[in-house]
Amino acid sequence: MSDDPSDHGLAVVEPPFEADGADGADGIAGVVLAAGTSERFGAENKLLATVEGEAIVRRSVRTLLAAGLDPIVVVVGHEADAVGAAVSDLPVSTVENDAYESGQASSVRAGIDALEGNGRPEAEAEAAVVALGDMPFVDPGTVESLVSAYRSGVADALAAATDGVRGNPVLFDRRFFEELTAIDGDTGGRSVLLEGPSAALVDVEDRGVRRDVDVRSDLDAA
Repeated sequence: MSDDPSDHGLAVVEPPFEADGADGADGIAGVVLAAGTSERFGAENKLLATVEGEAIVRRSVRTLLAAGLDPIVVVVGHEADAVGAAVSDLPVSTVENDAYESGQASSVRAGIDALEGNGRPEAEAEAAVVALGDMPFVDPGTVESLVSAYRSGVADALAAATDGVRGNPVLFDRRFFEELTAIDGDTGGRSVLLEGPSAALVDVEDRGVRRDVDVRSDLDAA
């Protein structure tokens, strides 16, 4: 959840994992951070630029849907109406972060608060996968690997990685939710991941975990 890939000595694990009997992604929620201003991209909101004819943010959201996460909250901010419209026909909810300019942490907070405030005790999430709306090249199988690692008891905070280098998305057990809503600035959940007592990197053969879209040239190889 940061451009700094330093792993602070986190353990690196690889799939496949032995699940503990829990059923796949049942009880695992998703949060997609899609509130940023995309200043480096130019006049157009990068989240609305397209990859193979599909808006980047929509493609990022569909990755979590394909992995079976439910519920999924999309946090919008900059050009909230337009970004929300790009995912309006998908089975997700949106929440607006009015403080999006203060940094990524405010969007994490808005997303986790939305999960906790859904008013459905039976839908209380055991954990949440936090993904970035500007990373449309992540494979759904990577999300499934994070969930499998979590189910197997590898760790309670897990980040996708490739070649041992940390990327996104990141999974957090619900015991970290309160801590995630207390952080500030632009670090997102990085401090929770790196300083947590039970954290690991899940190494996958998916270059998409390190491939975000900041400038137009990032789409050249799409």
